[in-house]
Amino acid sequence: MLNLDEQFKFAQEQTREFADTDLIFHEGDDSREMYVVVSGEVAVTKKSPKGEVTLAVLKKGDFVGEMSLLESLPRSATARARGTTKLLVIHPGGFLLKIRRDPTFAFEMLQTLSRRIRVTNDNLMKELASSHSSNDSLKAILQGSEFSQKPPPQVEGK
Repeated sequence: MLNLDEQFKFAQEQTREFADTDLIFHEGDDSREMYVVVSGEVAVTKKSPKGEVTLAVLKKGDFVGEMSLLESLPRSATARARGTTKLLVIHPGGFLLKIRRDPTFAFEMLQTLSRRIRVTNDNLMKELASSHSSNDSLKAILQGSEFSQKPPPQVEGK
């Protein structure tokens, strides 16, 4: 979670307000902004073969959209407002300026990203131990996740 008091000292950043269920960004979009939740909530969802899956519900101080900002790749998920939601918008150039002026911002982001990876790994390992999952598909995910610059290997039939 990022310290919001620090966020507002950067005058070049703007805030945007969204109504309940408003689309912030859609999976596959080419936009590059990152957002910090100032108030309200953001639901992050992803399409799956079994329908839409909610990955997270983010609250005040949480951030979303960092993957597209950092990697310059299309959005990997969809983000929608839950209730009236106010977001701090961070553009790629503003992001670099922000981390130069306030290295704590970058450190807090790294801590959050590390926690997200740890939780994902723990959940994958629990699923791998479950008899309801395809071990081959989960092993492929684990083998290609955090330490590879390439996407995980494809499992036959997927």
